[in-house]
Amino acid sequence: MANFLLSNALFWMEKYHIDGLRVDAVASMLYLDYSRKPGEWLPNIHGGNENLEAIAFLKRMNELVHERHPGAITVAEESTAWPAVSRPTYLGGLGFTLKWNMGWMHDMLSFIEKDPIHRKYHFGQLTFALLYAFHENFVLPFSHDEVVHLKRSMLDKMPGDLRGSSPTSASSTPTCTPTRERSSCSWGRSSPSGRSGATTSRSPGSCSSGYPPGVQRFVRDLNRFYRDVGALHEVDFRPKASSGSTSGTSTTASSRSFAAGRIRTTPSSASSTSPPPLGRSTGSASPGPGDTARR
Repeated sequence: MANFLLSNALFWMEKYHIDGLRVDAVASMLYLDYSRKPGEWLPNIHGGNENLEAIAFLKRMNELVHERHPGAITVAEESTAWPAVSRPTYLGGLGFTLKWNMGWMHDMLSFIEKDPIHRKYHFGQLTFALLYAFHENFVLPFSHDEVVHLKRSMLDKMPGDLRGSSPTSASSTPTCTPTRERSSCSWGRSSPSGRSGATTSRSPGSCSSGYPPGVQRFVRDLNRFYRDVGALHEVDFRPKASSGSTSGTSTTASSRSFAAGRIRTTPSSASSTSPPPLGRSTGSASPGPGDTARR
């Protein structure tokens, strides 16, 4: 069975040339007692609750993917504090390239669902993730799990309406606020690990018109801005490089203006030095995803 699953993972890359694999519910594989009551599981040979066979399989899968398809990524949806999920196997990690930051996602969603008048008391939900942002090679997701099963779309989670006014108890206006959607997207992109894999498909009860054109244009411009300014993505996994000016990386200096919800970027200069592989830093104790492929 293990060989079949390993072959399946490689098949998608070799035959369909996909860029990477996302592994769902990794926590349920790592722990023998995950979602089980006492008496419903047996400890491993060492008496612990770790699923040794599953751990060995995940490590082998990541080793094969990175060895045979350099540049491909593997992403773990792992919701516990299991250490070194996104560290190379030769350093004792599971070998994934990236790990979903589930804590950031839940804190962010909880914050944007609050009425703006109360948010000033909850800014800790936005900043808490910075305390552990560099423990793993995180990616910031808005998971598809958060917009299904009547959980509402991203726009529907926010107070206000399409005009940005506050809802009233007598109002039946859908709670969609483009201004706050733009703010949440901006915060995600500017945070460490900000290559957000946002999934925000509409669900029953969402705005019938979907995303307003202004939000769509804003996200387009935001993605272009993120791509063009190296400081936002070239040093994601370097704690000491958050200032945006790092020796050895190409950083585009830009002037930014947020006018009418649009981002305008005026490049002024760029270093000719090629950036090092993402996540590798001289003297860093935390290897990045580029190191995972090294054997």
